[in-house]
Amino acid sequence: MMDADWIAFHPSPKKPDFILPKGAVDAHCHVFGPAAEFPFAPERKYTPCDAGKDKLFELRDFLGFERNVIVQATCHGKDNRALVDACRAAGDLARGIASVGPDVTDEELTDMHDAGVRGVRFNFVKRLVDATPKEVFLDIAERIAKLGWHIVVYFEAADLQELVPFLESLPTVIVVDHMGRPDVTKGVDHPDFQRFVDLMARNQNIWTKVTCPERLTVAGPPYDDVIDYAAYIVERFPDRVLWGTDWPHPNMKSHMPDDGALVDYIPKIARTREQQEKLLVANPMRLYWAQ
Repeated sequence: MMDADWIAFHPSPKKPDFILPKGAVDAHCHVFGPAAEFPFAPERKYTPCDAGKDKLFELRDFLGFERNVIVQATCHGKDNRALVDACRAAGDLARGIASVGPDVTDEELTDMHDAGVRGVRFNFVKRLVDATPKEVFLDIAERIAKLGWHIVVYFEAADLQELVPFLESLPTVIVVDHMGRPDVTKGVDHPDFQRFVDLMARNQNIWTKVTCPERLTVAGPPYDDVIDYAAYIVERFPDRVLWGTDWPHPNMKSHMPDDGALVDYIPKIARTREQQEKLLVANPMRLYWAQ
């Protein structure tokens, strides 16, 4: 039974006005269950609605994307079966980001690679997961680097300073979720956001997703208070940015975004066709489909 305050995904998103470039990738989305087939993890911090692969692929086609990168949802813990099943079902049209523990076997990693998994996610958001010692993450990083995988990291802006030495020690490409969740009331020039910009500038292996204006906004839709942050990053690091819907939008408390309206947000932050092509096609294809 899903949480009483859970907000389900939008039942009928608008058809986007923005026409996505051919080959566009939704590079950040999730699958939840269905719980009857893929039960949620006992240690989960939330219980969502069912949002399985069929619904995800239906949305992909409706919005005009050709491919998905499916990120393991924390409600499934380290049981990646729903993710792997979705990747296998999509064939070459999906890639996956798994969540694994120190006990994962090389055989399991190889099997996930064959299914389309190309990375692991390290989550540092305390309200979503219990803390994991960084030594555990470093050991996993060394192992997955041999497969050519990369690491997705999720943290909140207040935790960035403490995480910098750890992030700079990782041996792979790193993709930071949602620009490190900046406080958009402070301004692009604020030292907190510039600390993240400096991290990307110093480390050519660090990418970011210019995603989730609906999570970062204070003003609400159409998320104009987030535009300057994402546009700044796209302009400064055009070859190291990704974009995704975040469907089915886990743990949204204020409102449920319209996925079609989110697609219409893209040209506000990637303002030229060249930027749009890199953000939506060239960058994700290079990172996820080159191997």
